[in-house]
Amino acid sequence: MNMKMKFLLAPALALISSAGLYAQATKVALINMQQAIANTVEGKAKIAELEKKYVPMQAEFQKRAADITQKQDDLKKKQNTISDEAKATLEAEITRLKTALQRDTDDATTDSQQDEQTMLQDVGGKIVQVVTKYAQDNQIMLVFDVSSEPNNLICCGTALDVTQAVIAAYDKANPAGGAAAAPAAKPAANVAAPRPPAATVPRAAGPATTPARPAGTTAAPK
Repeated sequence: MNMKMKFLLAPALALISSAGLYAQATKVALINMQQAIANTVEGKAKIAELEKKYVPMQAEFQKRAADITQKQDDLKKKQNTISDEAKATLEAEITRLKTALQRDTDDATTDSQQDEQTMLQDVGGKIVQVVTKYAQDNQIMLVFDVSSEPNNLICCGTALDVTQAVIAAYDKANPAGGAAAAPAAKPAANVAAPRPPAATVPRAAGPATTPARPAGTTAAPK
């Protein structure tokens, strides 16, 4: 699940309001906000925390879905050799397990989205402050986020990419942010906190239906 942020980091109002300071500012720059958030020390630490919390849930949900699939296969094989009462009992058990799995995956997905949004607001909000200061210090009038969808940037020839400079400035301004960070990972352009699989449980009803396996997650926690 990639982070879906639609920051238009063109703090034109904030920059132009200081008319004296920006009288000579004419430069335009680009930033990849998804990459910036995911590759600050603090961003890496927070993403690692979300992975630690939600990756085990993903494995649990996949195991439960596989167990349901096995029960459905067993029922299909035995349906002509067991009593109607036994068949009804097995079907009720499968329905109960599927309902519980659907509920739990929905709850986990909601929780992971909330946690991801909190992380984005925290780190993303501070990144905006860093970008604004960087633009002021370097007489940049507009900074466009090329990771937003859509970014509405049609053509840009030689605009400065400030992503790495902003990451470095952020880490310098927030030295305690990554105190609990995991070992540094390779930078990624689009990294999101992992989420539990979408609530896809084996479809029920007929023994003749082969249940679908739960969908997997992305590497990022949206």
